[in-house]
Amino acid sequence: MPKSKRDRKVSLTRTPRKGLEAKQALIAELRRCVDTYKYIFVFSVANMRNNKLKDVRNAWKHSRIFFGKNKVMMVALGREPSSEYKENLHKVSKHLRGEVGLLFTNRTKDEVDEWFSKFKEVDFARAGNKATYAVSLDTGPLEQFPHSMEPQLRQLGLPTALKKGVVTLLSDYEVCKEGDVLTPEQARVLKLFGYEMAEFKVTIKFLWNSETGDFQKLVGDTEEEEEEEEDDGDDSNGD
Repeated sequence: MPKSKRDRKVSLTRTPRKGLEAKQALIAELRRCVDTYKYIFVFSVANMRNNKLKDVRNAWKHSRIFFGKNKVMMVALGREPSSEYKENLHKVSKHLRGEVGLLFTNRTKDEVDEWFSKFKEVDFARAGNKATYAVSLDTGPLEQFPHSMEPQLRQLGLPTALKKGVVTLLSDYEVCKEGDVLTPEQARVLKLFGYEMAEFKVTIKFLWNSETGDFQKLVGDTEEEEEEEEDDGDDSNGD
């Protein structure tokens, strides 16, 4: 009797196995870095940009930076005292939330603080960012744009028209007020006119010392962050 197609087994092991192997390799690499480097710094990133983080990686080639894959990093370090790879690493895991990363290095706290406090780069804001200042455009020709751009500018809400082949703003136009949460259209207009409002910045928040096992908070948390930490503790206790 021929086999029913419903009984045919489809192997799904290839992709999951590949993903599992990648996670296991990352866990092994993280633990190797724990054994190799003297310090682990937990850092947060404001206005994340991949190209800016690449610049940081290039400047810190003598160290190792891991960003993203928070859950895998937590597994590698250990979520609780009973599962941590080394003493107090579960405290590092507790802060692996959101856009944060780990810096493994032999550089001292002072060296790290000095470099990262100076590393700030501005970029164009994205939708959802807050406007850091008000921007208004004056009536008149916008000669920086080719005539083919006029329909796009009008679509973005600007009162424009072509006058003798030149893109012209027909009336004053307020792009944003200070503190506005930018819409996609506002962010696009600001970029077209060259206004940079987003600052890529890395904040060093916590330090773990491999020689002593000490875990240290480097920047003061707000009450809200402390409440989140308490929630984290409650969650981990319930696992």
